[in-house]
Amino acid sequence: MEFITANLGWLLISLILLVGFVILALLAKPIMRYIIGIIVNDATNKLLTDKYRQNLFELFPSLKRFSVLNTVELSLRAETGKALVRPLGSPKHFLGMGNLMFAPRQMTGLPLPESAQVDMSVTIGPNAEKPLTVSIPLIISSMAYGTALSEEARRALARAARQLQTSISSGEGPYLPEEREEADKYIMQIARWSWGARTSEQIAASNMLYVQMGQGADMGTVRIEAAEIEGRARILGGLAPGQPAISLPAPPGLQKPEDWPEFMRNLRQRANGIPIGLKTMATDRIEEDLSMAVDLGFDAVIIDGSQGGSHGAAPIKEDDFGIPGMHALCRAKRFLKDRPISIIATGGYFTPGQCLKALALGADVVGLATVPLLALVHNQLEKAIPWEPPTTLVFYDSPTKTSLDIDLAATSVVNTLTSMVLEMQEAMRALGKASLKDLGPDDLVALDSVTAAVTGVKRAF
Repeated sequence: MEFITANLGWLLISLILLVGFVILALLAKPIMRYIIGIIVNDATNKLLTDKYRQNLFELFPSLKRFSVLNTVELSLRAETGKALVRPLGSPKHFLGMGNLMFAPRQMTGLPLPESAQVDMSVTIGPNAEKPLTVSIPLIISSMAYGTALSEEARRALARAARQLQTSISSGEGPYLPEEREEADKYIMQIARWSWGARTSEQIAASNMLYVQMGQGADMGTVRIEAAEIEGRARILGGLAPGQPAISLPAPPGLQKPEDWPEFMRNLRQRANGIPIGLKTMATDRIEEDLSMAVDLGFDAVIIDGSQGGSHGAAPIKEDDFGIPGMHALCRAKRFLKDRPISIIATGGYFTPGQCLKALALGADVVGLATVPLLALVHNQLEKAIPWEPPTTLVFYDSPTKTSLDIDLAATSVVNTLTSMVLEMQEAMRALGKASLKDLGPDDLVALDSVTAAVTGVKRAF
């Protein structure tokens, strides 16, 4: 009897709870609507009646004029009192490739069949004793180990470059032996840091050298605090415990402009026949810089437009220095004319169309950084978001960097660049071109007068 009574009691309680839940469910919607209505009405009334100087809407015109980005960066400055370091470049939109269109022939010429092979290979530094040849016109640009990316990320990029039969640049960080072992065609950067001169063994293991004077998002001196470069990168960079990494105005051995001829003679001897390129931030003094590069015998120039990104740079350098990549590329091509100096265009190239247009305007190859960087974390985003940005999986000073799956990351980069090249080949066949050597400005048309004037491409009107 007690058992039955207890069960009936529990049953009664369950029924009461169930009825209560049903009543709450039925009442929840009208109750919530009522509460939300009160809040919205009150907020609307204040918004429409409070004085402007006491009105929350005061933020709207300010944000329209000042922008959310500027508001956040102002707050970060107010919090720390230090110069900001913004990752991945400027948010500004510059005049670019969007107003250029390809102009294929359809009656006086025919596209190539789908089965037609399109030669996408490129030789960089053709006059060098040991020129660098890549199978595709896309190379993986400079993203440094230690000062930017983790060992896992660098190894994945190098592995992808090998599979793609293209090159990867070391960037300006300390030399990472495992990265070199993963890569095939390797570009060593002679960088503006204490370790930047590189050893004879490191140069001998390279297929090309970059002398790095600047890049699209940054130039001049940079300071990396000791806490941001702890661990193996500190050891490989030859830094003492607690010592910050501070870049130099120029690579070791360059104290003043008059040092350039001797610097290049020594570097040419150490290079042993491989091409030497000059990497710069493109500015309005580009012809002045290129004239000196020609006189010094550089085999290639790396023209980094102001859209270029960085692991971190002061917003004033990202937003207010340099000139856009399209302007820089066209001016460089005009100045160099038919000289056998390769042009590597970098900074702000994200799509197959943008890359192919750059090649048509005179670039020999296009360097990509943000594209392979974001491709690295494809299918691994759940390891970071929603609490951290995806880049925490690849940055050196991130605690989650070791969770990056190197094989999966390399495969994603290979797939991304392979897809881009396939689209570029499809476009080449539509233009009736079997080789990049046949592609030129005549295959383009400009939709506005400014783009036509900058590029020298004919107008569509």
